[in-house]
Amino acid sequence: MGVRIRAARLHAGLTQIQLGDRIGRETRTIHRWEHAQRTPNLLDLLLIADVLDVPLADLVR
Repeated sequence: MGVRIRAARLHAGLTQIQLGDRIGRETRTIHRWEHAQRTPNLLDLLLIADVLDVPLADLVR
């Protein structure tokens, strides 16, 4: 899932800092998700999908 979050973030042209600011999470949290050290909860996934303008299913497949 982290690889898909990273790909969607890069496609949207955002840095980890920008994504974190937009969803109210720290940069290190974004980093941990993208490197599969942690898994975002459903609310975070919904926020990420909204900010990156991607379907939720694309992040969790």
